[in-house]
Amino acid sequence: MEEPTYDLASPRVLWGAATLTSAVVAVLAVRAVAVRILHPDPAFTPLSLGSPIVATIVCTMMAMYVFVGMASHPNPVRTWRRASAVVVILSFAPCMWLASSHLMGGGWPEALALMTMHLAVWAICATVLPWLAITKYPRQARPPDRPLSIL
Repeated sequence: MEEPTYDLASPRVLWGAATLTSAVVAVLAVRAVAVRILHPDPAFTPLSLGSPIVATIVCTMMAMYVFVGMASHPNPVRTWRRASAVVVILSFAPCMWLASSHLMGGGWPEALALMTMHLAVWAICATVLPWLAITKYPRQARPPDRPLSIL
């Protein structure tokens, strides 16, 4: 069965704000659970309060920029979901490096908490962002202002 094609509706501040807010709330929820369970070293700044918020805002805004840039692709949603899946897998590399190097007093439990944060933001960006921004109906071409001529 062939996947339906979707077109992006005009970018709106509303869907960007909803995506950004959802991502920050999800990260803070995962962080709260991780801090309550793991009791990480205070020197482990990736699980502090400010660092995840700033990183989530910056990276989600970059994701929205890339998503809007993909509007010219034949099937922007499918392309977006595939690209975002690759990016989230690549985002695990620094987490694994932190875990193996024990930098800032973190280990694998803290790294897994960070990876869970990455997955939460990815799930929002891969599902909520297209859901808010797409339409099933292709944009209507505007009729030309003047009659068409063969000359």
